[in-house]
Amino acid sequence: MTAQVVVLGAGYAGAGAVQTLEDELEDARITWISDTDYHLVLHESHRVIRNPGVQEHIKIPVEEIKSPSTRFIEGEVTDVDTDERVVSLDDGTNVEYDYVLVALGSSTAYYGIPGLDEHSLTLKSLDDALEIHRSVKEAAAEATREDPAQIAIGGAGLSGIQSAGEIAEFRDAHNAPIEISLIEALPEIMPGQDPELQGAVKKRLQEKDIEILTDDPITEADEDAIHFDEGEPLEYDVFVWTGGITGREALEGANVEKEHNRVVAESTFQTSDDRVFAIGDSAVIDQGEAPAPPTAQAAWQAAELVGENVARAIEGRPLKTWTYKDKGTLISIGDEAVANDIQGLPINTFGWIGAETLKKMVAARWIADVSSPKRAKRAWKHL
Repeated sequence: MTAQVVVLGAGYAGAGAVQTLEDELEDARITWISDTDYHLVLHESHRVIRNPGVQEHIKIPVEEIKSPSTRFIEGEVTDVDTDERVVSLDDGTNVEYDYVLVALGSSTAYYGIPGLDEHSLTLKSLDDALEIHRSVKEAAAEATREDPAQIAIGGAGLSGIQSAGEIAEFRDAHNAPIEISLIEALPEIMPGQDPELQGAVKKRLQEKDIEILTDDPITEADEDAIHFDEGEPLEYDVFVWTGGITGREALEGANVEKEHNRVVAESTFQTSDDRVFAIGDSAVIDQGEAPAPPTAQAAWQAAELVGENVARAIEGRPLKTWTYKDKGTLISIGDEAVANDIQGLPINTFGWIGAETLKKMVAARWIADVSSPKRAKRAWKHL
């Protein structure tokens, strides 16, 4: 009997996995489900905050990614019933599976901070990036030199820093009356990263007149101000929250082991239910001392192997284990970039044209792999 394999999500993990599944599964029927009919190059979505036109270059239609034999369904997943092996969608559709690969990505974590969910914008989708652009543009239009627009970004990880950089570029390009604050609860930006990288990024943020507020957690947010554990409230016109991730609500009913609603998976990507596999931000993947990080490069790497493991499970063969390999960090601050601990390079941390070009190359290579070299070439100058 032909196995029914269902893939949930069109992020890096989902889009990459569909292609590897197509290579590995000759007899199975593959169904791909996503709430958008395109794949978003999410680690470049911050560019849309400055220029909405960039969206056309980082939005890849699913028809360019999948083969004609793969069935695609556009819809929002509302439940995964692992007992009945059924995926439910928001329009009432039910899709049965023999094996399901969960690659739904993540939701924003608010850590129970009062008012944070209600009063902040996020950066988890193309619509989010467009909403931040619109809000910043409107706030700037209503501001004056004497009373500039106050833009606050909560969370000084990759998304927060890159968002702040794009808002600074928008401000400078339009000579807009905008002041930007980047907020981090811990003592340093990019918590847990190489101090050399932290210093290089901090220097560039300060050069772009971005105020950095650290070591003082947010305790509450209301419609006008952000409140802190110790410091004075910070009034804002636009508040963007990028402070953490949690699992998707659609996975709440799934009868598999979870942590903060993210599915726990072995290094084979198999979960406590041997018919359920999980990769990407949806998953907490065992890597020994610490799980794989919820990053684009981890999702890319996992997608390369998961198709083979699903095929092995269907055929009753032993599964292969996956080991995450950190190939380094690339982060943009507006038109500049910083690179750190890049695999194969003798310099630990560097910036300027070398880092900018390398960051473009990584994004272009992904676009070429998942779509075509022609699309990657068109996107180059927008990355």
